[in-house]
Amino acid sequence: MSLALIAAGGAGVAVLLLQVGNRTDVVTVVRDIQVGQVLTTADLGKASIALDPAVKAVHADDLESVVGKRAAVELKPGSLLAPSQVTRDSLVKAGEQLVPIGLEPKQIPATALVPGQKVQLVHVPAQGTTDAGKSSDAAPQTFDGRVVKASGAAPGTGIVVVDVATSASDGPTVIAWEATDTLRLILAAPDGR
Repeated sequence: MSLALIAAGGAGVAVLLLQVGNRTDVVTVVRDIQVGQVLTTADLGKASIALDPAVKAVHADDLESVVGKRAAVELKPGSLLAPSQVTRDSLVKAGEQLVPIGLEPKQIPATALVPGQKVQLVHVPAQGTTDAGKSSDAAPQTFDGRVVKASGAAPGTGIVVVDVATSASDGPTVIAWEATDTLRLILAAPDGR
């Protein structure tokens, strides 16, 4: 019996040593990083972990290659940094404007909005009115946009602020719709139609 316990203990130590020996140095996130924020060395750290090959993480040797890139998603402290979570691209492309839109829960889908989602910004005239020169059964005016960031619901009001990239020519109109509470946001189909 005691020989079996010694053998089992030896096997356990051998497994532990193998796991310790197969560790990989990876890049970690050490503080909250917002979507679009440029990464600095102060935002990132290193950790040594047993890494499954299926997990895609930035290796510690490549830390300098991600410094100066932008966060493509919101990053939380203690998480591993994956290559897909950073981008060189600006989140607002040439010819676009970033439009912050404060929406009540009834004005947006219940589905969580995530960066990169395509949306339609829809003008819904106040009840009993129509846009000048349009019949009441005409299709509402819409603009295409892309979610850059969406906040959580504000306590008490439930207001969600959504940063939407839209064409520079549409941005001022979208802001005017929001100011008059005639804006609704809908998710576009995954293929953009």
